[in-house]
Amino acid sequence: MQHSTVQGHLVMNLVVSPELSFSIVVDLAYEPGDPYAVRFTFHLPGDAPVTWVFARELLLDGLSGPAGEGDVHIHPVGGELSEVCINLHSPNGDALLRSPATPLIAFLARTDRLVPMGQELTGRELDAQLADILSENAG
Repeated sequence: MQHSTVQGHLVMNLVVSPELSFSIVVDLAYEPGDPYAVRFTFHLPGDAPVTWVFARELLLDGLSGPAGEGDVHIHPVGGELSEVCINLHSPNGDALLRSPATPLIAFLARTDRLVPMGQELTGRELDAQLADILSENAG
């Protein structure tokens, strides 16, 4: 497996109310060492950046229909897949973000070229990860 990182950068709208939203910068990251996860780092004005980690497959599923059962819900907006809504739920509050779909699709395509979806771990890598987990728990 290759050892490089896929990164992206886009602007999303943080929706405060139906009448009010503001743009925030978001950095995207994918690392083969954590092949099932994508990282979104939100740069909020006046606050420290906030990073959310969730399943790459959840992002992919949310592009074509409603997806998510826990703290992250994603769904397309409109019929032409021009935008995607991402709902984040935390003990500190909820956030609704709207993103253009095109940069998310391009980001996922780049992750898929690095580690194809469904081929995240080979049998040998899975055995090595399982051995690491078991040795941590044995101590």
